[in-house]
Amino acid sequence: MENIDVIYQKMGIRKSVTDFGARIADSLQERFHAIDDVSEYNQLKVIHAMQKNRVNDACFQYASGYGYDDLGRDTLEKVYADVFHTEDALVRPQVTCGTHALSLALGANLRPGDELLSPVGKPYDTLEEVIGIRPSKGSLAEYGITYSQVDLLPDGSFDYENIKKSIHEKTRLITIQRSKGYQTRPSFSVAQIGELIRFVKKIKPDVICMVDNCYGEFVETIEPSDVGADMVVGSLIKNPGGGLAPIGGYIAGRKDLIENCGYRLTSPGLGKEVGASLGVMQSFYQGLFLAPVVTASALKGAILAANIYENLGYHVVPNGKESRHDIIQAVTFGIPEAVIAFCKGIQAAAPVDSYVTPEPWAMPGYDSDVIMAAGAFVQGSSIELSADGPIKPPYAVYFQGGLTWPHAKLGILMSLEYLVREGIVSL
Repeated sequence: MENIDVIYQKMGIRKSVTDFGARIADSLQERFHAIDDVSEYNQLKVIHAMQKNRVNDACFQYASGYGYDDLGRDTLEKVYADVFHTEDALVRPQVTCGTHALSLALGANLRPGDELLSPVGKPYDTLEEVIGIRPSKGSLAEYGITYSQVDLLPDGSFDYENIKKSIHEKTRLITIQRSKGYQTRPSFSVAQIGELIRFVKKIKPDVICMVDNCYGEFVETIEPSDVGADMVVGSLIKNPGGGLAPIGGYIAGRKDLIENCGYRLTSPGLGKEVGASLGVMQSFYQGLFLAPVVTASALKGAILAANIYENLGYHVVPNGKESRHDIIQAVTFGIPEAVIAFCKGIQAAAPVDSYVTPEPWAMPGYDSDVIMAAGAFVQGSSIELSADGPIKPPYAVYFQGGLTWPHAKLGILMSLEYLVREGIVSL
């Protein structure tokens, strides 16, 4: 059998890079064991929800047309409600992505004259057009829904004083983005989110608190719905799809709010009763089953990336020792060439399209060119190994995913190899 270093070298990674990575990885074993403990807890939680709801092979059958009485779809939504400890859930292939799921939840539960408040600063780029911060057809602003935000304090904490001032009689819904998005702020722990929800509920008990849960599912043993969130929203081609879901999104929460989402997704009068599963149910179920373990692999990769690039002197968020609340690792390089080289390395480590060279381009929904590297089995699946970033200051790259720990490790080492080749990093 060949030595593993020989395999890495055949793939184009020099020994000095693998040695450097190995030293860092060896120092992280205690943290990796802790991640495995969280994964075990969440795995049992998912299996228990599946057993409770009597998942069987009939749930995997193809359903078409109107989808009335689609057993697989209806059972899966009960499973999601139990996993997230909510009254109801909407889990559909007709929800195309995380942005769509968020837009659906907002549009279903806001009415003309209502105000949407973000107490955590600027939302993710693609939501700017949904809200109407950047004008776009069909935005909430076009329907007379106003928006306000309270920026975080310089240390990344909540500005409670100004949040209180911003809540008034028209404040109908508060949106909390758990993950950092294309920002170098910290991601929020479930405990922090719970503290914020309790604060706003004391001021206005009937306000709806929605959490954008993308990239955060199964990172901790509890979810935002366990600490008072009325809705948690996410994408199935991120954590909860386990790398198998080919499309889809979920909204879990209060029954009346989920009912509104059903009517918004399909039609008034029809709601959740229609929407056939079209043969994807086995992937949805099996992906959810695998999700805790897949998320653990992605977390290990993120921690390795943080420690490698911090060791090389770069600013990373979270840093190498902080607790993790999502799977995204931000690395600020300060120059566009480094962002591009990093992404080229991630692409070169992919099982699919490894020969493709990613280039920055004007991606819809963003205000600058964006480079994205993802040789994925599911297009755009960011639970699979991927990296991306806007080509604008501070020139930070956002790394996430890895269906297996060995692949996440390979991607990080390949990113470092490309930076060394470009003369940007020296070991």
